[in-house]
Amino acid sequence: MHSSDVTATGNRLKIGFVLARSFTLSAFALFVDTMRLASDELDRSGRILADWQVLGSTRHLITSSCGVQVAPTSDFVDPGQFDYIVVVGGLLNVERPVDQNTIEFLHSADAKKVPLIGLCTGSFILAEAGLMRAHQTCVSWLHYQAFREQFPDHYVRSDRIFNLDRNRGSCAGGSSAADMAASLVRRYISKDAERNALEVLQIEKARSALDIQPRRPLYDDFEDARIKATLIVMEQHLEGGMPIEKLAASVGLSRRQLERIFLEKAGMSPGRAYSRLRMERARTLLIQSKSPMIEVALDVGFESASHFSRAFKRLYGRTPSQIRAEAHPNRRKSGSRSQPP
Repeated sequence: MHSSDVTATGNRLKIGFVLARSFTLSAFALFVDTMRLASDELDRSGRILADWQVLGSTRHLITSSCGVQVAPTSDFVDPGQFDYIVVVGGLLNVERPVDQNTIEFLHSADAKKVPLIGLCTGSFILAEAGLMRAHQTCVSWLHYQAFREQFPDHYVRSDRIFNLDRNRGSCAGGSSAADMAASLVRRYISKDAERNALEVLQIEKARSALDIQPRRPLYDDFEDARIKATLIVMEQHLEGGMPIEKLAASVGLSRRQLERIFLEKAGMSPGRAYSRLRMERARTLLIQSKSPMIEVALDVGFESASHFSRAFKRLYGRTPSQIRAEAHPNRRKSGSRSQPP
């Protein structure tokens, strides 16, 4: 977007933060501290290379999801003063996480072509305001289904830790907030500034937008030991070679007993859980490997690439080829212009 150490607003990288009610404190703190430490040498905290403000329609304290309160440092001023406006979300069960004045400010920023970033569930706020249409949205795997249900016409992904382009950004939250902030520091300030920030934060290396979200195995979502044991066996046989009867026998149950337990405790059939594990493995292979499509299909128990592609699209709404092309834009056919990840 801009050459290194040159921003849209002058010599300093300027960030305006908008905090939602019950915002996630860790995501905000990691993002702003990465900026703070990159702005000066060592831990001096001078606002030399970067500056930031917490913006609000009032100066009332904003309570985070953990109860710690933060006071806005500025009213809503001209958004053109900032290189980015970062909306920090939090708990999804909060009604009206931001007020109408905030929504109007975000639309004003959009009209002035100021890039908007949804941090943690801040992307939900941007989407609700109609500001994420035609943009790829990155959310935590924990919030993936909620986003799809609330915004079925939006393209959402939960495999990457963040997504950043010239007009919109979105971030899964947690520690990935520091990774996203580091990418801005590297782009606008310098690699040395990024290194200083990460070293003080005790982060060995920033992850890129291509890094995959870490998450618990599926079986950690359930307390029933029989379900956990069955899912572990499934993960060991992702080629699909274990009939449901054998899976049931491996944990000392009949097929009917296993199906009943899965429906009661997991809300899905064993077959659906098996398919979900296989598709998650396939998606990882598509993103992380260069294996031909037929090999990926065979690895997860499909005899044809076409059958695999149809099943994959039913689950994720995207074909395997689309997922791979989006993960590796530089591998596209020559003649097509690659876009930022």
